Amino acid sequence: MKKGVLLVNLGSPDSPEPKDVKKYLGEFLMDERVIDIPYVARALLVRGIILKTRPKASAAAYKKIWWDEGSPLIVISERLQNKIQKQVDVPVALAMRYGSMTIEKGLQELVDKGVDEVLLFPLYPQFAMATTE
Repeated sequence: MKKGVLLVNLGSPDSPEPKDVKKYLGEFLMDERVIDIPYVARALLVRGIILKTRPKASAAAYKKIWWDEGSPLIVISERLQNKIQKQVDVPVALAMRYGSMTIEKGLQELVDKGVDEVLLFPLYPQFAMATTE
């Protein structure tokens, strides 16, 4: 039995461009654990209002904090992963709950390294249904 660790953080758009922010917000906000209302109401709110009004403004906010290396959350999480990997003798992978760095991809990375037992370690500093469920 080979063990590994999957670090999981919230996620980020692929870029601070409105199309990527819209895709990210759609995935994030359509999660029933984020907006805990019936699906139809959530879809009307998210797809009918938020995704038509918010991506451009949110993209502008992301541009203000975006680093040359990419999303600050992803860059910092990757740095943490690298530091942890240097300290342990098991594979350590990184995934995001939302966005293109999916949990599925992180798990596949570990499986490709022969891991068959995973310790999932959420990097959220608070309780979140999206992590625990």
